[in-house]
Amino acid sequence: MAACGQPAQPSPATWQHGRVTAATHSTLFPQVPDSADAVLEGLDPEQREVATALHGPVCVLAGAGTGKTRAITHRIAYGVRAGILHPSSVLAVTFTNRAAGEMRGRLRQLGAAGVQARTFHSAALRQLQYFWPKAIGGSMPRLVDRKIQLVADAAAACRIRLDRGELRDVTAEIEWSKVTQTVPADYAPAAAKAGRETPRDSAEIAQLYAAYEDIKRERSVIDFEDVLLLTVAVLQDRHDIAEQVRAQYQHFVVDEYQDVSPLQQRLLELWLGERDNLCVVGDASQTIYSFTGATPDHLLDFRTRHPGATVVKLVRDYRSTPQVVHLANGLLAQARGRAADHRLELVSQRAPGPEPVYIEYTDEPAEAEGAARRIRELIDSGVPAAEIAVLFRTNAQSETYEQALADAAVPYQLRGAERFFDRPEVRKAGVALRGAARFGGNDSLLDDAVDLPSQVRAVLSGEGWTPQPPAGSGAVRERWESLAALVNLAQDFAAAKPGATLADLVAELDERANAQHAPTVQGVTLASLHSAKGLEWDVVFLVGVAEGMMPITYAKTDEQIEEERRLLYVGVTRARERLHVSWALSRSPGGRPNRRPSRFLDGLRPGSTATAGRGGAGAAGGIERGLPGTRGSAPRRVQRTPARCRVCGRTLTDAGEMKLMRCDDCPSDMNEALYERLREWRAEQARSSGQPAFCVFTDRTLMAIAEATPDDEHELARIPGVGMRKLTRYGADVLAICAGQYATGDPDQD
Repeated sequence: MAACGQPAQPSPATWQHGRVTAATHSTLFPQVPDSADAVLEGLDPEQREVATALHGPVCVLAGAGTGKTRAITHRIAYGVRAGILHPSSVLAVTFTNRAAGEMRGRLRQLGAAGVQARTFHSAALRQLQYFWPKAIGGSMPRLVDRKIQLVADAAAACRIRLDRGELRDVTAEIEWSKVTQTVPADYAPAAAKAGRETPRDSAEIAQLYAAYEDIKRERSVIDFEDVLLLTVAVLQDRHDIAEQVRAQYQHFVVDEYQDVSPLQQRLLELWLGERDNLCVVGDASQTIYSFTGATPDHLLDFRTRHPGATVVKLVRDYRSTPQVVHLANGLLAQARGRAADHRLELVSQRAPGPEPVYIEYTDEPAEAEGAARRIRELIDSGVPAAEIAVLFRTNAQSETYEQALADAAVPYQLRGAERFFDRPEVRKAGVALRGAARFGGNDSLLDDAVDLPSQVRAVLSGEGWTPQPPAGSGAVRERWESLAALVNLAQDFAAAKPGATLADLVAELDERANAQHAPTVQGVTLASLHSAKGLEWDVVFLVGVAEGMMPITYAKTDEQIEEERRLLYVGVTRARERLHVSWALSRSPGGRPNRRPSRFLDGLRPGSTATAGRGGAGAAGGIERGLPGTRGSAPRRVQRTPARCRVCGRTLTDAGEMKLMRCDDCPSDMNEALYERLREWRAEQARSSGQPAFCVFTDRTLMAIAEATPDDEHELARIPGVGMRKLTRYGADVLAICAGQYATGDPDQD
């Protein structure tokens, strides 16, 4: 670590120009780094900044595919391995069990086992269960998995008839009310203020909501939202319990911070208390759950609430080709609203790939058959089925594609099904493997098994695994896919750890089960765009991208339309190499061809005209440091465009070149006399503040200023290395020097 909190920069060869270790996914069984410094190897400068910024509030604005999970897991692991963080004092919070399991798996691979990585609900439930006897007394009410039956009972009690769709919609309204901390009496005005389209009269929903709460109390049960509400109540009312929790957890990391609800934010504030050891990670352009009460405002207002925060922007996209990234950036270039004001301009770090393919079909069955046919061709050419996904707007679209893939003999899996290690066939397979590991010497099945993979194949053949998959689809095929995933995992494990035994594999499976770190199931993924968040594939088919489906028919307001645009953006950025976008002119064969491609594709697909949008470039990557101890409003946020050489126009990625805003080998027009005056002024500032000169401005930044000779704050702010804090603190002095005047500012004045 260099002085002034600046991490030593890695050699460019370790991360630039495609030579970086994949930022968004790692090898299956990597070697555990042998030191804290080794944890930092392979990180790019911005990821490295995240990993080494271990104190005070940190906000990471991370574009799709920029390695945010990599950055925050390496941050935790570096802190643990360096002895700065104790594993049990760290709480990493995310939004899905899958994401939490992946985080625990990565931390284990980095040598940071013991860190708590949980969902908000899981962390709150553990605390509530532990403190219930002390805080409330007696036994804790039973937690119900599903609300819909209780809502149906509430409707019956109110003598209100609800069909299945209305039951689901009313349940969603109750969930929204609870995460926004709205009580039944306030539901109607709150729903109106939020612009929600209620499935029934708002007074009826308020009545159903109140009856639902009454039934829960009568039956002594609670739901998942109650877990958060009750935990918040306990921590607010019992300061002794709150202090006990705060003594346990000293450092917090929150992933997908753009999806935090007001209730989750309140819980986070209670966990923190008066401390500020908090790192949040998010991307306002991936806000797609506002209908559940999630809001990006907490992310966008982070610098206002924490003026001293360090803000790091990750824009180097390691996932997708330049062609995919170009489409993603184009989608957001037409966006409107607050999230659009904070969008990030992604810069692909991958080699060029094929252009996205746009296909129009006569009807939906033809679209599904066309996708299945192309997928069959890809698999036959060597693309693994597990690296292909079909993404759609609504779950109701799934059935058509299931049938088409089955007809084309393409294996598939539905996203959102039961967790891998909870599947009955996986549990049975685990028991069989454990028994073989203990008593394998007496098992005739293993007589001809010469290595670990053949032993696993032999054991699982007794559970239904066969070398060839069964024909068709359905439950039999799903069971086979689960067992095949275990067989493949055994092969990878044996390759990574030569000499590993069946007992070693069983231990690995146990650790993975505890972390919910599932192996890959071989099959094309069918998923809704919402459930695809956080995942990625080599090939993605975005289907049904037509008006009425994308944006969905019931998206009426500007805010709802923009969320639909962001949802498509999420779908596009799931693709690593190939992207197929399709739509159908009619729903069924012979129907009226009155549909048109989504308005979001206007100006992006060949032959279309762009619609009016904001235009302009998004924010570039970089680091903005807050001033420790600062209070009050945050400084004005400075928008930056991607750094380009002002001589030859090439996009700059090297940190030193970005400072100068030109390539190292392009001619310089630096004002030498101005450079020397700036160096003299910097020396005075360093002496008066008692810090090294480069903490005021580096030589490269002074050179860039002397070359650009800025006339005003706007021009000065465009120079990399001049963040908001330095602009506020030193801007007037620097501009005075550039204008030929002497600096008169007080160096201690902010």
